[in-house]
Amino acid sequence: MIAIIDYGMGNLKSIHNALTTVAGNPVIIPESRDLAGADAIVIPGVGAFGDAMRNLSPFADALFDLVDSGMPVLGICIGMQVLLDRSEESDAAGFGLIRGDVVRLPDGVRIPQMGWNELTIRRDSDLLAGIEDGDFFYFVHSYYCVPEDGQTVVATTDYGVDMAAVVEQDNIHAVQFHPEKSSKKGLVILKNFVEMIKC
Repeated sequence: MIAIIDYGMGNLKSIHNALTTVAGNPVIIPESRDLAGADAIVIPGVGAFGDAMRNLSPFADALFDLVDSGMPVLGICIGMQVLLDRSEESDAAGFGLIRGDVVRLPDGVRIPQMGWNELTIRRDSDLLAGIEDGDFFYFVHSYYCVPEDGQTVVATTDYGVDMAAVVEQDNIHAVQFHPEKSSKKGLVILKNFVEMIKC
């Protein structure tokens, strides 16, 4: 069972439907106690960093325990950003599971970025099996992640700056774009995540 954390932000139906399509057995989880029995966790969402951290706070202890246990985690969009230490968008602290900052997109580009953009793959990853340089994915965001350790960056995208689009650290995986809104290629990534859980 893949637990989709419901913290009141984002279209949960879209990610639930996409994971169902790739046989992920998703369940929307509104309370931390419901994480018991999960095989993996998805943190989805759109919106503001501070609101996300406030709404996620009831899940924090369980999330840390499950990450420490080695459970696979997939963060999507704001669900990626909250995995880092802090964001310029808010005074709220992030989870700090991946060291680094979240910063605003540069001047000179339309903010928020809203639309399709291509990936540049920086290193091999099971999450990106079947994905090639130049494949397009759907982004909606005004801030982006800057991990301290560049080795965590699996793929980047160029939008006024070369920014992290996919990061991985041990059992933590995260994407700045929305795979559930990225057509067939997005489903490939979600299918890869499901296959990783089975291993």
